[in-house]
Parts: sequence; C-alpha cells; structure tokens
Amino acid sequence: MAHRVTLIPGDGTGPEITEATRRVLEATGVEFDWDVQEAGADVMDQQGGNPLPEHVLASIRQNGVALKGPITTPVGTGFRSVNVTLRKTLDLYGQVRPCKSYRGVRSRYEDVDLVVVREATEDLYAGIEFEEGSQHALDLIAWLRDRGAHVREDAGISVKPISVEGTRRIVQFAFDYARKNDRRKVTAVHKANIMKFSDGLYLRVARDVAEENLDIEFEDRIVDNLCMQLVQRPEEYDVLVLPNLYGDIVSDLAAGLVGGLGLAPGANFGTHAAVFEPTHGSAPKYTGQNKVNPMAMMLSGVMMLQHLGERSAANSLEGAIAAVIAEGRSVTYDMKPTRDDPTAVGTSEVADAIIDKLAVPV
Repeated sequence: MAHRVTLIPGDGTGPEITEATRRVLEATGVEFDWDVQEAGADVMDQQGGNPLPEHVLASIRQNGVALKGPITTPVGTGFRSVNVTLRKTLDLYGQVRPCKSYRGVRSRYEDVDLVVVREATEDLYAGIEFEEGSQHALDLIAWLRDRGAHVREDAGISVKPISVEGTRRIVQFAFDYARKNDRRKVTAVHKANIMKFSDGLYLRVARDVAEENLDIEFEDRIVDNLCMQLVQRPEEYDVLVLPNLYGDIVSDLAAGLVGGLGLAPGANFGTHAAVFEPTHGSAPKYTGQNKVNPMAMMLSGVMMLQHLGERSAANSLEGAIAAVIAEGRSVTYDMKPTRDDPTAVGTSEVADAIIDKLAVPV
C-alpha cells in the first residue's frame, strides 16, 4: 500500500529541491500517494496574508506525515516563521537534526556523527514576544522595575518558558531515540549556571530522567563550553538534547563540522504527526536557477523512510547519496573544490545521478 504523505514544496528554491527529492524517493521503489499542499510567501496574497492555510495543517493532521521544502521567513518584519507556527500548532516538540560526515565532503573534520535533539515548542524561540513601546511591554517593564530589575523603557521583551513536562518529554525522547538507533550517550545542554530558574529547571529534570534510563550514558554541558568542545573534539559527543534556542544554534554549528547546511537534514516529531524538512533556508535569490544543493532535503527523505518503516529503502537511498558525494562529479557548486567550478551540476542533475546509483544492483 502506498504511503499517504503531505508534500509541501515551499517557496524560493523549495519547489526545485522538493521535486528532486520526490523523484529519488520514488526511485527507491517505495510507493507514495502525495497530497500536495502549498504554503509560504507565494500563497500569502491568495490566503489573506496567511502563509500557512488551515487546510495545510488539516492535511498533515490527517496523513500524520509530511515532507516540506524550505519556506522564506522575513528577518525582523513580516509574518512569524511558518516553521515555528507548524511546531506550535501541531505540537511538534521533538526536532532531530543529524550531522554526519560523508567521504568526499570538504571539511576540517572526519568521522563526525552527531544527532541534535532540540525541544521546539518552548524557550525564547517559541515566539512569545512584546514589541518595544507596546502596552504589554510597558506593563511588563513596570512590573519588573517594581521588583528591582533594571530594564529600559525602550526594550522589546521575549519570554523564555521552560516547563517540567516540556523538558521531561524532550529528554525522554532523546533517550528513546538513542536506544532505538544504537547510540551510546545523551548530553543535556544548558546555561543553568546563569539562568537558574529556567535552564536550572531543565538541567534538574534532565538529570531526573537520566536516572530512569540508566542503560544509556548521560552527561551535561554548559552551552558555551559545548560549542568550544564541539570545535575541538566533536568525536566525544553523540546525542545532544537542548532547549529550543540553543538547539537551533548548535545544530548549525554541528552542520558546519560536516560540510554545511547543504547536508543537514531535519525532522520534527510530535505525538500525532511528523514533518521532515531540510534545516536550511529557501535561498530566494537562486529561485528557478536549478543551482542549489538538494541533498539536505533528500537526507530528510531518508529520515522519513526510516519513520515509515522502509529501512531498506532508506539505507539504499543514503548509500546512493553517499556514493554520488564520494565520486564528486555530479554535485552542486557548494560541494566542489571552488564555488565557481565549471563542472558543478544543477539540482535536477544531482537527482539524476542518485537515481542512477539506485538502479545499480548492490
């Protein structure tokens, strides 16, 4: 039976890399029934300024699985991130971002194999903010000043909620992921030395959960120290579990260890749905140029195959991607020795090369 999957092409270069990914997924022999849904900047005018129409959310709820291309998020102005809205609306609390070395990728590191598990519904990145000068911000500033805090009147305010239940479920998710995928260690990342009532809570609950999962090694690290150690000794780490903001930052750092965001897949898990997507942006300046690297989204497709129970197909697709990378011929400009290498191929040609590898018997 075909897997019913919501397919969201996204905007910018999203439709190009989504189409390339769809082709390689179908080339594995797994059958899909794609429920194509449009979201992002390109549909705002038609949907009254809403980049994430309700029918898209309804499709994901009904199908339980979605594959999504990148969607543009304006910096500083405009609508709030579609990704943030998706995670909050569908309670996609567990984000997984693997960062793995592939032979043939230009990098200062070898044999990196990290998984970043990021809580995605709480913390500063959850989107609870009050604009500078708004009545809510002024009332909160007055309340803080009455309690001795030094806060300027012209401040914008972001609220950082970290709960016991939110922390417990993401840390347990990390242990479950480690156990299911034969991982050896979970590291909880925090800034509890300074933020004692938010990150302090996170660390305390993480340690409690670790006591209930003694078959997996556990440790904790302060986030700034972790960043230094990842650059020095990434091989010491395995599964990292972090609050929302730290997870976003550290996952990009870890992607840099293995060659960049062009090879950084992602998945968002909730109780009732899972959404798979690359971790990079939509690169609108390259729209329609058949230029950008589709491998992060293809590797997100590998994660989706694993989630659907199609592990053989997942292994075959990852192997084909790895083989194309190792050969170094049919790759995009960002994976060549120099970015102006005339032998670089386009997005669709990368898909062609991977499909050719899938067609060769192992």
